Amino acid sequence: QLQLVESGGGLVQPGGSLRLSCAVSGFSLDYYAIGWFRQAPGKEREGVSCISSSGSGTAYADFVKGRFAISRDNAKNTVYLQMSSLKPEDTAVYYCAATRVGYYSTGTFLAASQYRSWGQGTQVTVSS
Repeated sequence: QLQLVESGGGLVQPGGSLRLSCAVSGFSLDYYAIGWFRQAPGKEREGVSCISSSGSGTAYADFVKGRFAISRDNAKNTVYLQMSSLKPEDTAVYYCAATRVGYYSTGTFLAASQYRSWGQGTQVTVSS
């Protein structure tokens, strides 16, 4: 059974940093692209970043480019989202999600409709 569990959220001041973790179980990262999404109150869920099943392909939404970095550790079955230079508008619940793709592929996906397995989310609040 596929499981994704997010952690690392919290309250941070503007300009600060946080690292989110997505621990996965029940499947191999070699066959799945992992995406990070976020949803703020009253807004639709939006794609933030994605890492391919090979680990060599990454994608970022324009509003986080240069500030966020996605990575993964296959030995720990964990995908990370390092967030820096955080802004109040980054406040949202952050979710990780998995979509099955080819073995060791480079494809990346930022559309929520392409994902079938989701974690429960972790709250990130950026405020002074």
